Amino acid sequence: MEISEIFLSIQGESSYAGKPCIFVRLAGCNLNCGWCDTTYANTGEETRELSIDAVIDEVKGYKCDTVEITGGEPLLQDSSVELASRLLQLGFTVLLETNGSISLEGVDAKVIKVVDVKCPSSGQAGTFLVENLEYITPDDELKFVIGGRGDYDFARNFLLEFVCGRTNKILFAPVKSSMDPKDLAEWILHDSLDVRLQLQIHSYIWNDTRGR
Repeated sequence: MEISEIFLSIQGESSYAGKPCIFVRLAGCNLNCGWCDTTYANTGEETRELSIDAVIDEVKGYKCDTVEITGGEPLLQDSSVELASRLLQLGFTVLLETNGSISLEGVDAKVIKVVDVKCPSSGQAGTFLVENLEYITPDDELKFVIGGRGDYDFARNFLLEFVCGRTNKILFAPVKSSMDPKDLAEWILHDSLDVRLQLQIHSYIWNDTRGR
């Protein structure tokens, strides 16, 4: 596996926000989002080649029972699916954060999938595979990164047209550099959307420091 970094931190996003979590960040990505905050992982900067066993050994070195496999885009590496399954077998709670452009077929149903749906400001709108919704369970989460009103309208309409109650765990995350969370909060309240306003807790604690 091509690994960008493995580290222990506070989970900054998802319904697990605020909890300790081990992050296994895989290198490489097939998209190029305009607001990406982990470009070092996308470019393959300072990566390590590790076996699945070696990754698991590092994970087991931390005193934490929650692991997130992220990227980059982790599903670009076929071994990520096996890694998730083996971590489940060891008793870990496993989250998989993916950009939604690669099929979720084959991912263990017990893995908690946090799936991005790319909005227009990302520059990658239209990359989400709608058929991936077939693999979304009530325990999984859909995330929309919102950079402005156009993104908000896109996300709201997507929920109404496609999600149809597959999961109630919906995250609306403002782009920290360009979207005032107060505005996003007002839009959510005005439309009575049953979504979670998601701020990146880790970025407020450590200001986007790598490995935190």
